[in-house]
Amino acid sequence: MTIADAPDRLLDAAGLLFAEHGYDAVSVRAVNKAAGMNPAAVHYHFGSKEALATAVLERGLGDLWGGRLAELDTLLAGPGPVRGERLAALLVEPLATLAHDPGRRWLARLLTRIVAAGHPLPWHSAWSFPEPWTALLARAVPALPPEEAALRFRLARDLVLHTYGDSAGPPPPAASVTAFVAAGLTAPFPPPDGAPPCPTSPRSSPPPG
Repeated sequence: MTIADAPDRLLDAAGLLFAEHGYDAVSVRAVNKAAGMNPAAVHYHFGSKEALATAVLERGLGDLWGGRLAELDTLLAGPGPVRGERLAALLVEPLATLAHDPGRRWLARLLTRIVAAGHPLPWHSAWSFPEPWTALLARAVPALPPEEAALRFRLARDLVLHTYGDSAGPPPPAASVTAFVAAGLTAPFPPPDGAPPCPTSPRSSPPPG
């Protein structure tokens, strides 16, 4: 084995362990041992367990992200409005594909776990960054302020991750989730006159009487 082979060996070992045991149950030591490498190998080549998992995801999801990233680039470069339904589909389809594939559903779970942890991660894939999505969403709903576009993207992303990566039951059809996400992304802004206000959280409501 050469030093150039080491990252791939670590990624292979980590992928097998994450698939079998889940992210939280796998230690850096276990990955190094499974790869047949010294105890410092993960930190030397990747820096942290989170960075290792990010690399596992980007390698495992590359084929799903590739064509959709090309479409994102085409939409960004093109003139005119963007259909919210297509934007929602680009967000939903990769996760739905994973969730319906028994051999790769663990990748959806791993992605959900990593994003939910809230750690800054060394993503390289543009699918993971909000800027392309919020720029296109602003064109789909021209009245949308940047902060509202960013909020809607985060809510949509988290919903899709929870739906396909954090549920024990059978995954719902992509078409149903896409329609739901598109409705939220493209809802009018500001809300129409007479729309009910957001409900108050029970914990912040004043006590009765």
